[in-house]
This record gives sequence, structure tokens and C-alpha cells, in this order.
Amino acid sequence: MAKHLLYLVLDGVADSLKDPITTLEKAHKPGLDTIARNGVCGLMYPIAKDVAPESDAAVLSILGYDPHKYYTGRGPLEALGAGLEFREGYEVAFRANFATVEPRTLKLIDRRVGRSLATEEAHELAKTIDNMELGKYGGYARVKATIGHRAVVIIGSREHRLSANVGNSDPAYIRKGLISIAVKTYEPVLKEIEPLDNTVEARITAELANIFSKKVVEILDKHPINKARRERGLLPANAILLRDAGDRLPKADPLTKKYGLSFALVAEMPVELGIGRALGAYVEEVPPPTGDPGKDYRVRLDVTLKLLRKYNIVYVHLKGPDEPGHDGDFELKKRRIEDIDKYFVKPFLEEMPSDTAILVTADHATPPSLKAHSGDPVPVALWYPGVKADNVDTFTEKACMKGRLGVFEHGWQLLPRIIDLIFK
Repeated sequence: MAKHLLYLVLDGVADSLKDPITTLEKAHKPGLDTIARNGVCGLMYPIAKDVAPESDAAVLSILGYDPHKYYTGRGPLEALGAGLEFREGYEVAFRANFATVEPRTLKLIDRRVGRSLATEEAHELAKTIDNMELGKYGGYARVKATIGHRAVVIIGSREHRLSANVGNSDPAYIRKGLISIAVKTYEPVLKEIEPLDNTVEARITAELANIFSKKVVEILDKHPINKARRERGLLPANAILLRDAGDRLPKADPLTKKYGLSFALVAEMPVELGIGRALGAYVEEVPPPTGDPGKDYRVRLDVTLKLLRKYNIVYVHLKGPDEPGHDGDFELKKRRIEDIDKYFVKPFLEEMPSDTAILVTADHATPPSLKAHSGDPVPVALWYPGVKADNVDTFTEKACMKGRLGVFEHGWQLLPRIIDLIFK
């Protein structure tokens, strides 16, 4: 039996079972294949069959929490991950993207500023619009940039209660309950946020958010950073898209109480950090990638090995493969998988303590053929001391389908089963 578990989640690493060949099948990944060959494998639907999950609901699920019961919206998790507190009832947190619009018509030119916005630039822009007074209902906005084009926005009121039951200003996503769903076609324009019910709270929240959106364009379009970006031939970051509103954090048993085991989480993105904090894990934030995968993954590996000496379970979330999947870049996604294998997985297998198990999976599939998350199952591979291997010899979607772990119909079924296998 093992005393420690590395729970390694490779963001968006899977492709579609319908793809003729997947990036995992094409990638050279001897470390991941060693785990699959010497352990037991299976497939998992992160939430449910044919559900294409957003990362937040998927991570909540694969940590063992049914998102239908515990999910409260992404905005609060992003806020918590970014180190922002908010007043439940009087503030609503949104996930946000810096974006590029035509300032007069608000036509959307690029939802992510061409992925070219440096984190330092985003932080300077955010300072300019942070603590904005909205001029109505005692309204104000707090803004914090996180990584690259990403940010968190909190809309608040000193006079009125607010509600998260409002839509998105990002036209690429529509609100379905507490989750935003990607739409295949949309009009590229900065949308008016609409209340999703007839309450005064939702109406005031939507109105304040729309005031914020328009003021942001007026202020940021003239900002010196955007003037310099235009001179360099880059898109200006002159708008902010809001989505995934939430007005409270999940109310759930902490991970340690749920499993009776100590738990740590390693991540770089606010949403995973926020989930870890909301669920009571010890959270270790690592710096965003520098572009040097050898250096970046060594930092993450050293933190992981340190935490495994102290905690029973260490959840490590590696972002690498997801973005090229969204961009439809098969070759870059393949290279990102190979970097993880070369600089994290193989060295971990060489340096791991003898009483440690390793579980590898993904939070969702992001096939380059689709350029979005899909409802496909993701591969699962588990190695632990004394395990009798099944007949799977490579970590791919189709190979793991034949493994002894079988198919997990819901992500929240995975971790309780694994804990039973290796700790009890």
C-alpha cells in the first residue's frame, strides 16, 4: 500500500475518440507510457457523457465533488484564487478577459488580445480601472489582473443587494444555470449583460456591469500601454469581457475531512488555486511559465517532491496542452505533452519516494480538431506499489479504454475509488 499519492492532472491533454489520430498517440512520452504499462488504466467522463465541461466544474468533479450539488459559479473561485475576498450578497465576482474592440461600435476584434498581452501590461491596465466608481446605486468595481489576458472583476454596491443571476458580456459563451456554454457561432460584439430573472438584484447587477464595461473602453483605449502596443503593431487591450458571475463560494466538506487524508494542491491558474482554497487544501502557487519548459517543470517538480514528504495527496495541475488545443495547433499540443513527459514525469519517476503512487488523468479533452472542450472521456492511469498491471502499454485514449479500471461515468467517482485501492 502507498502512503502518498501524486494526483497529476494534465489540462486538456485528451483529444476526441472520433479523431483519426490524437496528440497523445502521436507524442513521444516514455514516462507516461511507463505508468500506463506498469499500472492499471481506464477512461473517465469528467462530469458526464457528452458534457463538455469548463475547467472549474471539471476540477471540482475530479476532486470528488458532484458539481451539480456544489458548484456556485467560476467568478468566486477565480476571485479566491487571485487573493480577493468579496462580500456575499453585496458583491458579484466575474471571470474576465482583456479583449480588443473597435471603441466606437464595440465590435469585438479579438477575445484574448491575440494572446499577446504580457502579464505585466495587464497588471498596469488593471490598476487604472481598479476601484472604479460606477456613479449609480453606490456601485463600484474592483479589478485584478492574473495571468496574461485573464483577470477577475468584482462588481459591488454599497446600497443594494446584488445577484449573480446575470448573463455574460462575452458573446462566445451563454449562461446555462451556473455554467457558461461555448456557442459555435456568435455576433462579435461586446454584449450588454442581461438580468436572467425579474429581481431588482439581478437588474441592478446587470446595469452596474454594463456601466463598468463602457467606462473600461473609454479609459483603456487611450492608455499609454495601448498606445505603445499599437505602435508595435499589436492589438490594444481596450475592453474587458465578463462571464461566469457568482455571488458565493461552494459550501462543502474540506478535502481532508472528506477523505481522512492530508491534501495539498499545486497550480498556477487562479481557478485551480481558488478551488484548492475553497476545499481547504494547502495551496502552493507556482509562477506562470517563462517559455523555458525545463526550468518551469523543474520548479513544479521540486515543489511536488517537497509536498509529498508532508501530505498524503498532492494534486498537481499542469496547464500546457490546453491552449494549443483551443488554438487548433496539433503540433504545439504534441510538443507540450512531450515537454511535460521529459521534464516532469520522467524525472518524477526517477526521484519519487518508494511509498508513493501516481495517478494521471485530465480535467477535460481539448481536441485541436474542435478548438474547444469536448464531451469525450479522458484517459486514466494509476501506478502504486504492488499493483498487478493490466494489458495497456501506452497512455492514450483508445488504449486506456481497455484497462482494468473500466469507465468512470462521472469524474467524482474517480478519487474515492483510487483512495480505496491504494490507501485501504
